[in-house]
Amino acid sequence: MKQKRADRIGLAIVGAGRVGLMRGEIAARFPQVDWIGIAEIDPARGQFVAEKIGADFVTTDYRQLLKRPEVTAALISTVGHLHADPTLVALENPNKVALLIEKPISNSLAQSEQVLRAIDQAGVDALIGYTQRFRRRWLVAKDKVASGALGDVATVSSRALLNRMVALNNYKRQEDPTPNSPMVISGTHALDIVMWMMDGRTPVELYARSVDKALGPLCLGTDATAGTMTFSDGSIYNSMVNWALPVSWPGAVYGLEVSVVGTTGAMTIDDSHSDFVLASSDAQGMGYVADASRRVDFVGSTPAGDMALGALRGPLYEETQSWLMRLSTGMRTVHATAAEGHHRLMLAKAYDLSARIKAPVSLPISPQD
Repeated sequence: MKQKRADRIGLAIVGAGRVGLMRGEIAARFPQVDWIGIAEIDPARGQFVAEKIGADFVTTDYRQLLKRPEVTAALISTVGHLHADPTLVALENPNKVALLIEKPISNSLAQSEQVLRAIDQAGVDALIGYTQRFRRRWLVAKDKVASGALGDVATVSSRALLNRMVALNNYKRQEDPTPNSPMVISGTHALDIVMWMMDGRTPVELYARSVDKALGPLCLGTDATAGTMTFSDGSIYNSMVNWALPVSWPGAVYGLEVSVVGTTGAMTIDDSHSDFVLASSDAQGMGYVADASRRVDFVGSTPAGDMALGALRGPLYEETQSWLMRLSTGMRTVHATAAEGHHRLMLAKAYDLSARIKAPVSLPISPQD
């Protein structure tokens, strides 16, 4: 979709949690942003963030915010399973509001499909927050594959390891833990990176298995899922994501390793962050929660980036700044589209489906599956 230039940006932020605040601070410093509104169900939190970023309007009702005439762009940063409804409301604004939606669009494949159809019908520019695309190493890896530096890709593998703080934080938000699987919530980042590099190849079959030895006894769902995906050209992708590592594991959030092997070259990427270690006699508060057992951190393992010298540095800054530049200048960016976001959710759900029935599944799957 060809982007139009925007003389001004009126930004609506739906959900003023950690991500809403970080993106809001970045937007408040962007020259074309001349109006910011916040919708946050916690009035105290909403007022705090509004004062922090100098917002012009704050409410507890996202419908009231998204229908305002000042709004030309919206950031949907609520809790993950609540992205769909505010997205649909934003599409009703006659300004054709541009959207940056935190992943996933929904943790329901049927609802995600519904929202994607509405986005297409509205003809708006809707993007999904796959922040890891903005780490330099993944940008370079994408370029190497796309430029043919490896020849014809034959195999890809990925291993994602997450501190269980992520799982605990997500499972406590919903009574039913089933939709919040490690693939849907966290493995999807590795999945997007790999599918981005494998652009143009069509996945046709997937076989996966899951294990629940650590979180299962706590009635909190799945620890890990591993699987093999086959593409129509014969290439294969082998993956594993485990989000049940101990809270004392040094990774504040995410560690990822990827290897790509082609007919004329190979590439390995270590994004585990074990090259930057901070140890302290005091508890480390990095990541999702402060915990007295955490005394060592892999600095940089929080996907958003790191606070340094009073400002956020890293992929979330780059992603947000790039989105605002996209809106104000019409420049091309590497953001994931809404269609790609829905596709990644479909694949994540296919992992869970295959693991549940203990059999291969043909791709793509449908909401009925």
